[in-house]
Amino acid sequence: MAERPVAIVTGASRGIGKGIAMELASLGYNVVINYFDFTSDGKPDESRAVETQKEIKALGVECEILRGDVSKAQDRNSLVALAKNTFGRCDLLANNAGVAPSKRLDLLEATEESFDRVMSINLKGPYFLTQQVANWMIEQKKKYPDRRYRIVSTGSISSYTSSPARGEYCVSKAGISMMTKLYADRLAEYGIGVFEVSPGIIATDMTSVVKDRYDKLIAEGLTPIQRWGLPEDIGKVVGAIAEGRLDFSTGQVINVDGGFHLRRL
Repeated sequence: MAERPVAIVTGASRGIGKGIAMELASLGYNVVINYFDFTSDGKPDESRAVETQKEIKALGVECEILRGDVSKAQDRNSLVALAKNTFGRCDLLANNAGVAPSKRLDLLEATEESFDRVMSINLKGPYFLTQQVANWMIEQKKKYPDRRYRIVSTGSISSYTSSPARGEYCVSKAGISMMTKLYADRLAEYGIGVFEVSPGIIATDMTSVVKDRYDKLIAEGLTPIQRWGLPEDIGKVVGAIAEGRLDFSTGQVINVDGGFHLRRL
């Protein structure tokens, strides 16, 4: 159906997901965007997704948007069905949708409700969406052996950096790291590359609530590159993967963190 390559990007109405989607669109990908935004009073909000769709279409490619919660099987099914029915292919999956705890609580006080919510969206959702899309990619590979298929998940420095006030988030991102290794191992025989992009301190809605704190830490040398990361920084790395520049690599964690991961004396 579609001659252009197609990417599914979750959580792509804003922030890092939008940065990824815009970069892929600039490389000629048609894009299917998942989002699950709410207004300040808790009502479903499609405004940012619609705006992102307009910006992507202005680059000369197609873009479909679909509201959905990646933790729910029905919503994941609908997302994949949209890509199949509209474009008939998926060349790249970017698992980006994720949430922080609704309320930061000390590890000794955190609730099961918060743990279940964060783990369901941040880990269970991408785990099973990857399973579904990977099986579809395998089917496509048999029919189109010359096409390249790739899967990228957004991890975090929180996968190895302790934050006892949001333990469930750290555990969910540590899970993404192992998920990447597992799928990279399992899918290598089909030529499907699997990667984790690990952002550091990135300017998004999620980090806006702690801006002053991180401004101070960055100024004091928390990261060797002394600036906030931008969604476009993540997008460029996913773009490099999409262009095939890392096709002899799989299971890799690509740090996009201003050097935060370095151990320095």
